[in-house]
Amino acid sequence: MNSSLKPLSVWQKFIKQWDYQLMILPAIIFLFIFSYGPMWGVLMAFQDYNLFKGFSASEWVGFKHFEMFFTSPEFWRIMRNTFVISFLKLLIGFPAPIILALMLNEIGNVAFKRVVQTITYIPHFISWVVVSGLVFSMLAVDNGPVNDVLLKFNLIKEPISWLSVPEYFWSILVGTNVWKEIGFGSIVYLAAIIGIDPALYEASAIDGASRVKQIFTITLPSIAPVIMIFLILGVGNTLNAGFEDIMMLTRNLNNGIVMPVAEVIDTYVYNMGIMNQRYSYATAAGLFKSLLSVTLLVLANSLARRFNQESLW
Repeated sequence: MNSSLKPLSVWQKFIKQWDYQLMILPAIIFLFIFSYGPMWGVLMAFQDYNLFKGFSASEWVGFKHFEMFFTSPEFWRIMRNTFVISFLKLLIGFPAPIILALMLNEIGNVAFKRVVQTITYIPHFISWVVVSGLVFSMLAVDNGPVNDVLLKFNLIKEPISWLSVPEYFWSILVGTNVWKEIGFGSIVYLAAIIGIDPALYEASAIDGASRVKQIFTITLPSIAPVIMIFLILGVGNTLNAGFEDIMMLTRNLNNGIVMPVAEVIDTYVYNMGIMNQRYSYATAAGLFKSLLSVTLLVLANSLARRFNQESLW
């Protein structure tokens, strides 16, 4: 072995890969401007922030705004809504793309498969403004297709204003989210399934395994690492119960009837910070959510590493 060959330093590797580094430079700049730069604003949570005085001249108040948030009458209602909506989205929305990917993988007609894929992932690219308009039209009291069909089959006696009934809101919200994201989410799982060695299926077919048995003995175990990674990310993203979807489906948070079951931390921060100009209070609530999300992510990653040997780090 030639001892004169020394390993390249970090700087030498950077220079050698200058073209790759140049490609990711815009992403790094974007990250610093929109992710790390705004973190300076976290200081507002510990101040009675004054927009005209700025950070340096505003009075420091410690954990005053956190205490106000924890003792506010809305705290437990907001936390309940956040966790319930997030849990329902994870419980229903997480396995849905996996099931769709498994179903698409079983389709033999390539043209039909592509059509189904296109139809299912197009909603991901539709704005929530448009999606909410479709939902309002479908569930409308006057000439809404849902009410018309239910009336025709005598399942209801009179049209229902679905989006004004608190008991139905969580179902509508979660169902709309699943419909919008199921196709796009299935792309990753379908790509993982395609990467499985076909010889495994051929060997199992020779042994007499049915297609259903192959799914549980070959397909799912083979894509388990991908599923686990996305599950960890999903748990870490638990407190992001939604903002755009809730805001649009409650008509810009003006539906007072369903807001008791619709308001989550994100919408509460928007109301307090943007609408009521309580910047420090809203920042404290947002920071609490971020810290709790990081905690859930670390716990989920630790459990996954201990029991499944698959983790983010």
